[in-house]
Amino acid sequence: MMPKRRFSIGSAEDRIALVQWGDAGKPPALLLHGTGFCADVWDELARDLASDYTVYGVDRRGHGESHKPAADRYHFIDYADDVCRIVDALGLRDIYGIGHSAGATDLLLSAKLLPDRFRRLFVMEPTAMDPRAARDGELSEGGRFSVEGVLRRQAEFDSFDAAFARFRAAPAFANWTETSLWAFIRSGFAPVENGRVRLRCTPEIESAVLRPIIETMEQVYKGDARGNPFMWLAGIDCPVRVTTSEKSWRVYKDMASRAVSLIPDVSELQFDGFDHCVVQEAPQLVLRALCEFDGGAVG
Repeated sequence: MMPKRRFSIGSAEDRIALVQWGDAGKPPALLLHGTGFCADVWDELARDLASDYTVYGVDRRGHGESHKPAADRYHFIDYADDVCRIVDALGLRDIYGIGHSAGATDLLLSAKLLPDRFRRLFVMEPTAMDPRAARDGELSEGGRFSVEGVLRRQAEFDSFDAAFARFRAAPAFANWTETSLWAFIRSGFAPVENGRVRLRCTPEIESAVLRPIIETMEQVYKGDARGNPFMWLAGIDCPVRVTTSEKSWRVYKDMASRAVSLIPDVSELQFDGFDHCVVQEAPQLVLRALCEFDGGAVG
């Protein structure tokens, strides 16, 4: 059976939780999930990927068992700094960075901050804006509705089974494999009193995480005192493959196009017939694409 272990770096105040699949000593692959999820959503893919790599999955801040900082600490640079902490703490080099959505953005920015540590990046529909075409102003009414609407989501369920049934009925999760959805339910929820379970990434946290993302979608993101980091993408010096999914919303494809316009050494790939969460819908398809881009094959 493929070895799998959980561990963390940092103190209780800045803890970053990780999952490792496979034995040490192989080339590292570093996996970053999208908003609202956790490291274990990669489980079905990671178990096979671990034939050729030592695979590390990250619970991004605000998610899973990682720390839950204040609402103003979910900027893109915060997440990139977390990835840099992980890379330094584990002494990783020659990394194959693999990310989805906002987690893909974590890797893109980290590759600029640590240019000698990443061998290549495979990023699926990264969250990105083109700062050369930034707009003045604030979120649109629709953008505010998206950020605030998350607060109305159900966060607590009678049991893991009840949570699974509710998420399986949601269109966004309807085509996930059963293995992937159960991996999310078991690790994305925490037991509470009377056998009930509660989302680890609460609606309040997800709303705070989502605001910079929606601002980026609308080209109005300004960042905090550290500024807007998206021009960093023009300084990435390793090969990057940016992927899209045929059935994704238009905005995801638009953001991927913005990233492509900025990254120097970039190639593109579309997954036909699948949605934004292609890894959880078709893990073997993504696995083949990952191995093809890295010039190898999983045994």
